Amino acid sequence: MKRTIKLAVVAALALGTTSAFATNGDTMIGVGAKAIGMGGVGIGVSHGAESALTNPAMITNVEGTEISFGGTIFMPDVKTNMGDGSGFHNSDADLSVIPSVAIAQKVSNNFYWGIGMYGVAGMGTDYRDATGGMANMNMVTNLQLMQFVVPLAYKANGFSLGIAPILQYGSLDINYDMSAMYMAAPGTNMSTTRGVAQDFGLGYNVGVAYETAGLTVGASYKSKIDMEYKGQISRAMKDFTGFLGSDSLEQPAEIGVGASYKVSGNTFAIDYKQIKWSDAKGYKDFAWDNQNVIMVGYQYAQDNWALRAGYNHAKSPIKDQGMAGSLSNVFNLLGFPAIVESHYTVGASYGFSKMTSLDLAYVYSPEASENYAYSLGGPATTIETKHSQSAVTAQLDFKF
Repeated sequence: MKRTIKLAVVAALALGTTSAFATNGDTMIGVGAKAIGMGGVGIGVSHGAESALTNPAMITNVEGTEISFGGTIFMPDVKTNMGDGSGFHNSDADLSVIPSVAIAQKVSNNFYWGIGMYGVAGMGTDYRDATGGMANMNMVTNLQLMQFVVPLAYKANGFSLGIAPILQYGSLDINYDMSAMYMAAPGTNMSTTRGVAQDFGLGYNVGVAYETAGLTVGASYKSKIDMEYKGQISRAMKDFTGFLGSDSLEQPAEIGVGASYKVSGNTFAIDYKQIKWSDAKGYKDFAWDNQNVIMVGYQYAQDNWALRAGYNHAKSPIKDQGMAGSLSNVFNLLGFPAIVESHYTVGASYGFSKMTSLDLAYVYSPEASENYAYSLGGPATTIETKHSQSAVTAQLDFKF
């Protein structure tokens, strides 16, 4: 068991070095294959060790020791047309890997604890090889977030209470060439950002749940986590908004409720949460709106197998800021195009033995499109971005 844990930790850290691309804004719709297969639900339904980050109170359904080790392969398709006559350019940031490792243990009839490491969020585009017109400013962005948590939970008489301190690691890189936008010689208006910036931040997640006669209800709150990426956010703000801001980029707070009902092998679940982008440093400077996320999921389980399906929807947090916010419009759609809204999911599990099982999930997000007007002082034109996603998650579970 100790060897398995060590291998899981090493693999998660290795996968964490790759870039990530996410769905509700820049956050994943769910953590772990079971949750993702059910549209991301997890506040009012337990997924065992997976539940540590969504609602730590839900790890109280673990019967002994459980380890989940897996990863998600994201395949986004992003393309942008800056209205300069050169047409759409495709982003080369079209494949990324996000890791997930979770461990939970029942210590007594009342007390549970665990450890988890998760790639939770990220976003990026890569137009470095674009040519013609403004060449999409040869924009390259890459945001990566990974969280380490230690969930602690207590259960008595159907009630559960959990808390999970969070240590977050993040890295951010933003590069672009604005020369063509200002009809200057190539390379004369390069971004003033200074390479890859990294930081650590602290936060927490608290959750409660109550179970009775097949019905489970839960609630959770995840604190915002302040991160500082030196030489990145402030300089990008100066270039795109004209104002020199701070280098803070907070991962926003989340608050949610959920419920599930189990009967004869069927599980029906629904979650609601709000992601508070408009209150988060950095995001509010680029006028991101709060997101109201609705998740519904279904599972049919028998013996050693299970089938899952789900749906997740949240309106895009990016909004048109009008001609007064022309360059912010360009920056949002070109560098952080978080415009996908609907996600259709399916999943399955198969148990090879009482100790080992395999979980799979697939997500499809149909193409979303946004176009905003902008002007650099001359005639107005439009920037249009199209974005769709698909993702595959695979996970191994070990129970002792």
